[in-house]
Amino acid sequence: MKAPRVTLEQWRVLQAVVDKGGFAQAAEALHKSQSSVSYTVAKLQEQLGYPLLIIEGRKAKLTERGEVLLRRSRHLIKEAVDLEELASTLGQGWEPELEVVVDQAFPTPALLRALKGFEPQSQGTQVQLKEVVLSGGVEALKQGRPDLVLSSIVPKGYLADPIVEVEMIAVAAADHPLQQETLPINNERLSRELQLVIRDSAVETSMDSGWLGADRRWTVSSVQSSLEIVTSGIGFAWLPKADLHEALESGKLKALNLVSGGERTFYMYAIFGKGERTGPAARLLVELLQKECNRCPSKRDLELT
Repeated sequence: MKAPRVTLEQWRVLQAVVDKGGFAQAAEALHKSQSSVSYTVAKLQEQLGYPLLIIEGRKAKLTERGEVLLRRSRHLIKEAVDLEELASTLGQGWEPELEVVVDQAFPTPALLRALKGFEPQSQGTQVQLKEVVLSGGVEALKQGRPDLVLSSIVPKGYLADPIVEVEMIAVAAADHPLQQETLPINNERLSRELQLVIRDSAVETSMDSGWLGADRRWTVSSVQSSLEIVTSGIGFAWLPKADLHEALESGKLKALNLVSGGERTFYMYAIFGKGERTGPAARLLVELLQKECNRCPSKRDLELT
């Protein structure tokens, strides 16, 4: 097998020069001297036999060949890092830390029970829990490598298992004007009332959660904020039924009698962000989540009873 002439470190330095916009900036980011960075890139170009960079003003710009090779080198570096992480996972066995990204629509009671069951079996694994909304889980996968993402959106390139069916229902406070309607509420009547919409937590891509036919609309950042505002008598919203048990039982909130669309269901998926490098702690947490979610009665189960 032919040994490569160019090292991974040379490709890493080239990437830094391009990403940071110059040799001085790359040297600072890599904690190297500028002369070392310049020599590494010069040696790389010498080994290849043609230039990869041209200097325009104070910035380094890729040649056409450089652009092609830089794209391939990014995949090469990523594969090398993944390989090292896999070796580390296989060597350590149990993960010292789990990064878990959870969509706020995921049933909170089931999540809390699973975490409670996980703690005594965790072998000291620390859990970093981050709550997101809508495409926030997809963005988390693009920006980093969380161990586990619980989301209704599965991005391309990831395998996922359905873990729970989430039911969203349209609700308003018991004394809200919509609750005084004797006939099923149509879209025209609904559009005249204030709606609470949950903002997508993603920065790069954004969508809102809810029916957007209302001219009057407030946007909030979390399910909890929407729940508190609606319970106070302001507006209506679609919210996860699993988080409404207390409010519905006490009569503070009531489901709206809509002509259609008062209830919506969708699946939440368990997405392993690290694929085959997923460790036993993450797999245990998913098993506990599946167990606890199976304890939650589905809409179909309630209809049969």
